[in-house]
Amino acid sequence: MLGYILRRLLLVIPTFIGITIVVFALTRMVPGGPIERMMTAYQMASQQQSSQHSIAGNTLSADQLDQLKEYYGFDKPILTSYFDWLGKLLQLDLGMSTRYYEPVWETIKERLPISIFYGVCTLIITYLIAIPLGIYKALKHGEAGDFITSLVVFLGYAIPNYIVAIALLYTFSFHFEFFPMGGFSSDEFEYLPWQDQVWDIIKHATLPLIAYISGSFAVMTFMVKNALLDNLSAQYVQTAIAKGMSFPQAVFRHALRNSLIPLATHFGNNISLILMGSFLIETIFNIDGFGLLGYESLIERDYPVVMGILVISALLTLLGNILSDICVALVDPRIRFGGSS
Repeated sequence: MLGYILRRLLLVIPTFIGITIVVFALTRMVPGGPIERMMTAYQMASQQQSSQHSIAGNTLSADQLDQLKEYYGFDKPILTSYFDWLGKLLQLDLGMSTRYYEPVWETIKERLPISIFYGVCTLIITYLIAIPLGIYKALKHGEAGDFITSLVVFLGYAIPNYIVAIALLYTFSFHFEFFPMGGFSSDEFEYLPWQDQVWDIIKHATLPLIAYISGSFAVMTFMVKNALLDNLSAQYVQTAIAKGMSFPQAVFRHALRNSLIPLATHFGNNISLILMGSFLIETIFNIDGFGLLGYESLIERDYPVVMGILVISALLTLLGNILSDICVALVDPRIRFGGSS
């Protein structure tokens, strides 16, 4: 298994280069980059300062344009600029944000605690809901409890999470005023005792977490249910019961472990979702997280930040795929990664 993991880690390098070089090339070819936006800003400022009868032209000279292209790295061929960027990345330098005028890592680092908090909480709560609910639905298949929970699960799956977020915000924050209107914490958070700080974060996080979880647990719930139903009808479970093992023992000792294999295959993929979040939910609840930062960076053509976020998400996704394989091997004893795998 160690050899398999090493081979997969080596494959991360060319895959990462392929992903980043494609996106890097797109950032150079898409119109409306930082230079164009800066020229537009200068023209608008010039028009405001000029009289109504004067005609405002390009406020940047050719030398200034050349200096800007050199500053942003647009004066070189795409491949040359890419390898310059890659060389800086190997030195843990993500560049400077063209919007915030600070190192990209500083911009990203400010959002990391918030994104990790919501991502980890969403992941944990989703599994805590999906696994027991999936087991319950499988054991009560066809009964009233299964039917009622299916309605709830399908409702959560059918309604987009941003619609759930708007409904929650209007009902429990605006109408009843049970929860804050948004944000990660209150303005006086730093001056509160630690017990009140914990309660303040819980109040601010409750509605966004419900919105995050509303759709994600549905797929996992049915995944657990369907896998458990298949294993309960398998020959090895029937044989265990015929040999005197009680039904609950057969379920939890044999069928359940194999039923968790589909969840194990998706566990690594969910790691990348920990940081990325949803920019719609973050916008609705005014959460300054990773998803909103990525969306705003694309809109504002802040390509260094876009590439910085891509680096983190690509590495998490690639490493998450390896983690999924490891989880499957731990859950399924039949899986062995030999030298020929």
